[in-house]
Amino acid sequence: MANLQIKGVDDGLYEQIKDLAAKENRSVSQQILFLAKEYLAKRKTIQSTKSPARVLLDLAGSWDDTRSAEDIIKEIKGARKNTKRLRRGL
Repeated sequence: MANLQIKGVDDGLYEQIKDLAAKENRSVSQQILFLAKEYLAKRKTIQSTKSPARVLLDLAGSWDDTRSAEDIIKEIKGARKNTKRLRRGL
């Protein structure tokens, strides 16, 4: 079995890992191995999930309509129906 030594770990990060390890009844080394295994197991899912920014960029320019904005608005407003349900308030 291989050994791994990590140098240059930020003190704040080390304290977070140490606290998490204590809460989960693990040593710091066991916690690092657990986190690494967990990340690698989820890596494909993480990489294949689109970020919200990517979703918006994919949608940009995807609206194809030859009508003008005014015509589209007119159609939307024409499709609305008035109701008396909320005239007295909630």
